[in-house]
Amino acid sequence: MLFDTHMHLNAWQFKEDREDAIQRAWDAGVKYMVVVGFDHETIPLAIEIAEQNEHIYAAVGWHPVDAIDMTEKELTWIEELSEHPKVVALGEMGLDYHWDKSPKDVQKEVFRKQIRLAKKLDMPIIIHNREATEDIIQILKEEDAQSVGGIMHCYNDSVQYVQACLDMNFYISLGGPVTFKNAPLPKEVAKEVPLDRLLIETDAPYLAPHPNRGKRNEPAYVRLVAEKIAELRETSLEEIAQQTTENALRLFRISSKE
Repeated sequence: MLFDTHMHLNAWQFKEDREDAIQRAWDAGVKYMVVVGFDHETIPLAIEIAEQNEHIYAAVGWHPVDAIDMTEKELTWIEELSEHPKVVALGEMGLDYHWDKSPKDVQKEVFRKQIRLAKKLDMPIIIHNREATEDIIQILKEEDAQSVGGIMHCYNDSVQYVQACLDMNFYISLGGPVTFKNAPLPKEVAKEVPLDRLLIETDAPYLAPHPNRGKRNEPAYVRLVAEKIAELRETSLEEIAQQTTENALRLFRISSKE
């Protein structure tokens, strides 16, 4: 029983075969999924997909790349949607210094506003981090994000930052890159993270794991991520599947929703 904690079946890449992709995930042993919405188009569809599928849940937030487009209206909208029974987290939110659409100061302010909203609502947050680790950790500390905790989504940084994340009540989530032959960092992290703080994800349709790298990713492939982590930790797929699923159910408080 696997849990894909972060995917985007609401992306245009799944427009033609979304239901088939969901069925392939069920067939691969993926019982639970969280579909993440992050802008005007993907947030409503994330909730719609969650409403239509018993074991699919939604997260809603505003992506840092588009921070410049977020106003108080969007923040209020996200707050209203958070009351939906299938919404289990806020995000993805954070900082992205790779793209230059939104200035860093704007990204930081939007990030802080969403953390404060999560604290108001007592909901975990999903962190998007690209080339901004130290600033993200600083903001999480300054905003006392530890009180709600959450996920370091698709963690792809060095082991040295893992403990800081764990100390702030965050889980470490690994995706396709842990299977890449030329990606040593996530492999090191996979071996070091305490098993009770580890999550798995696909980030579908992006970052497909080996041997599907370069192709469209989909939730069924989270099994490949779990298999690689089991190999790296010298344990069984069953143990990784069971523990990461238990971790996700606990974080998202899903047992109380079923």
